[in-house]
Amino acid sequence: MAECSKEKNKVKCNCTYEPCSRKGVCCDCIQYHWRMGEFPACFFPNDIEKTYDRSIETFIKIYQSRGKWR
Repeated sequence: MAECSKEKNKVKCNCTYEPCSRKGVCCDCIQYHWRMGEFPACFFPNDIEKTYDRSIETFIKIYQSRGKWR
């Protein structure tokens, strides 16, 4: 298993929640959000991520209306 490259991951992370202790530790972030019934910030376009609505329902709605954005 590859080592987590926290600093490298942080460069690509679009999460705007500043006190997040999981920023750059993708495996922890994904597990946390999945338990909450959400997707992490990196699953969303920047304008939607800033709303902090990371629900699966929002992801589906945005994906259906915009298609693949990355």
